[in-house]
Amino acid sequence: MTHKFASGQDVYYEPTFGNAAARGQYKVVRPLPVENDNRLSYRIKSVAENFERIAEEHQLSQSE
Repeated sequence: MTHKFASGQDVYYEPTFGNAAARGQYKVVRPLPVENDNRLSYRIKSVAENFERIAEEHQLSQSE
């Protein structure tokens, strides 16, 4: 399995239903290692927030 997005890439984050996170533009901080559940995940950061989030690849799309 390979990650679709790279560190430093701009992405659009669409949180899953019930998640209070803000959707919008984020930057990939780094891809996370693939664990036992075989899900591709990333650390992402918004300029509007002082912290990083973890997002799964299916929640991200290429930023325009």
